[in-house]
Amino acid sequence: QVQLVESGGGLVQAGGSLRLSCAASVRTTRSNVVGWFRQAPGKEREFVAAITWSDGATDYADSVKGRFTISKDNAKNTVYLQMSNLKPEDTADYYCAARPGYTIAKSHQGYNYWGHGTQVIVST
Repeated sequence: QVQLVESGGGLVQAGGSLRLSCAASVRTTRSNVVGWFRQAPGKEREFVAAITWSDGATDYADSVKGRFTISKDNAKNTVYLQMSNLKPEDTADYYCAARPGYTIAKSHQGYNYWGHGTQVIVST
């Protein structure tokens, strides 16, 4: 059974940092792409970052480039999203998602499996 479990969200002041974790079942990670998306109240779910499990290729939304870093730990089947220099506009529910294959998709429709999300609130 495919499972993705996010953790690490919370309340942080602007300029601060958080690290989100996505613990994935083994069947999820093999030959898969794992991505992070976020959804703010009243807004559509948007792509944040993704990583290919096979070779570690990454891609980021322009809004987070230089501030967020996605990485993976093969031994722990876990993908991380290190978020630095957080801004109030980063406030959202953050979701981990996975899709089969080797190419990164930036549309949420391209992902088959989803976690339940973790909330990030950035205060001014």
